[in-house]
Amino acid sequence: MLVKEVTPLEKAQQFIKENRDNVHPRYRPHYHATTPIGWMNDPNGFVYYEGEYHLFYQYYPYDSQWGPMHWGHVKSKDLVHWEELPVALAPDQWYDKDGCFSGSAIEKDGKLYLMYTGHVTEGDQVIQTQCIAVSNDGLTFEKHVNNPVIGEKLLGSEGLIQDFRDPKIIQHGDLYYCVVATKTADNRGKILLFSSEDLLEWSFFSVLLEGTSEQGVMWECPDFFHLDGKDVLIMSPIQIKKKDHEYHNISSTMACIGEMNWETGQLHVENFHEMDFGMDYYAPQSLIDDKNRRIVIAWMQMWDRTLPTHDLGHKWAGSMTLPRELRVRNNRLIQRPVSEVYSQLEYQYGSENIQVTEQRVVFHHLIKDNTYMQVVADLSEAQRFTIQLAKQESEHLSLNYETATSMFTFSRKNFGYEIKGGEQEIIDTRSFPIELVNQQLILEIFRDTNSIEVFVNDQEVLSATFYEKEKGTDLVFVSEGKTHIGSFEVAKVKA
Repeated sequence: MLVKEVTPLEKAQQFIKENRDNVHPRYRPHYHATTPIGWMNDPNGFVYYEGEYHLFYQYYPYDSQWGPMHWGHVKSKDLVHWEELPVALAPDQWYDKDGCFSGSAIEKDGKLYLMYTGHVTEGDQVIQTQCIAVSNDGLTFEKHVNNPVIGEKLLGSEGLIQDFRDPKIIQHGDLYYCVVATKTADNRGKILLFSSEDLLEWSFFSVLLEGTSEQGVMWECPDFFHLDGKDVLIMSPIQIKKKDHEYHNISSTMACIGEMNWETGQLHVENFHEMDFGMDYYAPQSLIDDKNRRIVIAWMQMWDRTLPTHDLGHKWAGSMTLPRELRVRNNRLIQRPVSEVYSQLEYQYGSENIQVTEQRVVFHHLIKDNTYMQVVADLSEAQRFTIQLAKQESEHLSLNYETATSMFTFSRKNFGYEIKGGEQEIIDTRSFPIELVNQQLILEIFRDTNSIEVFVNDQEVLSATFYEKEKGTDLVFVSEGKTHIGSFEVAKVKA
């Protein structure tokens, strides 16, 4: 009797089904996309397809640390609530046997095309090539018979085959293009552009952009789009050099704003800047939806850091940010919470005209695992305004604004389990300059169990994770000088 061989895809699904109930729920998010079990990193294939938002992601179901990459899969109608779908890709071919690395998705003739990096390790040699998988239903995918579609021959001398990954497909005019990350022989980031008429046959087109020695040893997860009259390249530099208040994490995200010359295939950059001033934001990927919105989502974690959910044996690690709508303003990329989240807010508490001085204003038992806050504070008579969030007896998250320096600071120092990594110093505090708006500081804060996303004055954002040992539920306002809080609202996101 012949026994049907279980495929790697079937094996992954069976493992998830049999083991998902063993995941510890303590730090699980309420409304951020995460795994049913196992490890998550980069978002992949973020696409609007047949009326729904599909999100794929780098996935290793068998452990809460990185392993041979699969593609996990969720979808959503509202970008807030995510439905788990079967694993889309597993390493099972000669060209991807050690991992189906990051990539993207695009719809063509009603079919959903995934383009991903096949990863192979043979002894000391690593080979990374670009591959295609196609689906008629958005659920089951067949790998193209002629994979890899972009390999060493097309790469030529323009990059290193061992660091050649993360294709993002776009459409411009009558052609498809994909940006792919690689590096130079002297360890500088480099983004290549390839072109195709049908997504299957590809040609080398150009070197889109090449980095300096200050801008990291490798650029990962590129994305390229036109927005508000500007051309935008976003990517994630590894080991980018710290510059003033930017790029303090060992790896970071960078937006390059400028103008594309489609004849030469080169991007003229007018401004480079960090995309997120927190500790946990990497590999952002964007889509265009039916409302013509450019929406981005990122991995809310960081490489080379301790992960308490792994160390504690919780059997999962990683989540995504809240999806955000992108705009370009004053040659900077601006992120705002996706509008759908506001229709999912359930009002909890509100107050107006709160006077804050050195005498603390305390709200007991206000901060829950799922908490949204908006604070509008007039700082015209203040020197410093501080929010102590999720406060317990001796620990809290700190948000602070100094009016003399126009500096906003977030700190998770001495809060919960220590998170340390490859940086020379522990990154538990980030500061950045931002001007008040008519003397006001306007904050939107999304807290979801073990994460916080803070949107500041509709200009900047920070994302960070934390793992408190004891629940802290108090909120404290304190000010040097007088702060007038005109409005203060608290809600939760309907899960």
